[in-house]
Amino acid sequence: MKVRLLAVGGKMPEWVTQGFNEYVKRLPSEMAFELVELPLGHRGKSSDPARAIRQEGDAMLASIPKGDRVIALEVSGKNWSTEQLAEQMESWQMDGCNVSLLVGGPDGLDRRCVQLADQKWSLSGLTMPHPLVRILLAEQVYRAWTITKGHPYHK
Repeated sequence: MKVRLLAVGGKMPEWVTQGFNEYVKRLPSEMAFELVELPLGHRGKSSDPARAIRQEGDAMLASIPKGDRVIALEVSGKNWSTEQLAEQMESWQMDGCNVSLLVGGPDGLDRRCVQLADQKWSLSGLTMPHPLVRILLAEQVYRAWTITKGHPYHK
C-alpha cells in the first residue's frame, strides 16, 4: 500500500524534513509513504482568500491518483486513537487501495476536496503548525504500522 501525503506548502525548515524522513525511512517498502508538496495559493493584502483556497484545491484534486482512498484532515473530522488508525490502515490494506491524505493550506481545505473524501480525520482539536503536522502524520503512520505487525515501538 502506498500512502501519499498531499500537503499545501513547501520550503519547510530542515528540522521538518529530517523529522518526516526519519519515520518514513523506518517503514517497509510495502507501506510506502510519499510526500507531495502542492503550491500555496497566492495571498496578499488585496487578494481573495477564497481564490487561494480554490487554487490549492485545483492542485490537490489534480494530484489525487484515481482509485485512491481519500482522507481529508479536517478539524471537524473523526478523532482516531493510534489503535484505531492501525485498524483503519489494516482495512485500507484489505481493500487493496492506496491512500491520499489531504492537508490544506493556512485557510483549510477546498470544500471540493472535503466532499471528495471517503473519510474525514481530525488529529486534534488543537490548531497545529503545518510543518509539525507532517512529522506527526509520518510518526503516527509508522506507529500504527508497528501495531499491526506486533512491533514493540508502540509500547
